[in-house]
Amino acid sequence: MIAVDDMVAAARTATEQDWRWASVVARDRAADGKFFYSVQTTGVYCRPSCAARLARPENVRFHPTRAEAERAGFRPCRRCKPDQPPPAERHAAKVAEACRLIEAADELPSLGELARAVGLSPHHFHRVFKAVAGVTPKAYATARRAERVRAGLTRSGTVTDYRAGGTNAEIRFAVGECSLGSILVAKSQRGICAILLGDDPDALVRDLQDRFPRATLIGGEAEFEHLVAEVVGFVEAPRHGLDLPLDVRGTAFQRRVWRALQEIPSGETASYTDLAKRIGSPKAVRAVALACASNRLAVAIPCHRVVRHDGALSGYRWGVERKRALLDRETVA
Repeated sequence: MIAVDDMVAAARTATEQDWRWASVVARDRAADGKFFYSVQTTGVYCRPSCAARLARPENVRFHPTRAEAERAGFRPCRRCKPDQPPPAERHAAKVAEACRLIEAADELPSLGELARAVGLSPHHFHRVFKAVAGVTPKAYATARRAERVRAGLTRSGTVTDYRAGGTNAEIRFAVGECSLGSILVAKSQRGICAILLGDDPDALVRDLQDRFPRATLIGGEAEFEHLVAEVVGFVEAPRHGLDLPLDVRGTAFQRRVWRALQEIPSGETASYTDLAKRIGSPKAVRAVALACASNRLAVAIPCHRVVRHDGALSGYRWGVERKRALLDRETVA
């Protein structure tokens, strides 16, 4: 007869040689859903990523589905909750619910109120929200509020004479090509109102239509091509300057930021913190970043000259590679 100790040793060896055991030992989240494991001494089954104390390998059995684990007589672990959606899905659902609450509220709910609404502690909720959304709840709320303000101002017409998305305005435009891809230049009666960069000319035109949904857009005029050529020339050789009137549309704060951007010399950069100090609002770093992201006049208002505090390139609405290319050209003597 085979000794009991030998049977235990054989079970341990077989388990340790199984790739699934390696996933359990590593608490590998990538293995969640691929299989479940049960522990005979506790009578429970778990996800591979369960943070519970590691069981002895000879007591572990593997199951392809949770239904099979339950048919074998095991109950779900109270810690990793294998009978519920995976943590990533649960967290995403809770963050989505919190985002809906933030967007529906007239005033930002407190961290505690949001956490209670989704059934988490404030600390855990803050950590989960940032992990899923990439920003804190407060930062998300600030960004959404800024978007609502911009949308409201556009609808009410208090920022520009082109009320209700450009009603009664004529905007001429043309699309050309430069070394950075496609470029759209648009001009109102006041001056250049949009310089957009991208890979798809049709997408640039749709972007312009979205920005001025009630304006009369006029494209394809041959005499407008020289204006596009002048802007393209500036993109290719920025040190030559761009001497064209601009139709700058934005809130008072945005216009302050954009003026400060235009004061950054070609070939130099500034951080968002520097820019906030320059406009006299040192604590408004995040709002400054939002204003930079709202700029519609690529290169003419040089938001590409703003970098992170450590000098690294951060986000650029027209792509970080285009930002790097523009900065490289400006540093060439």
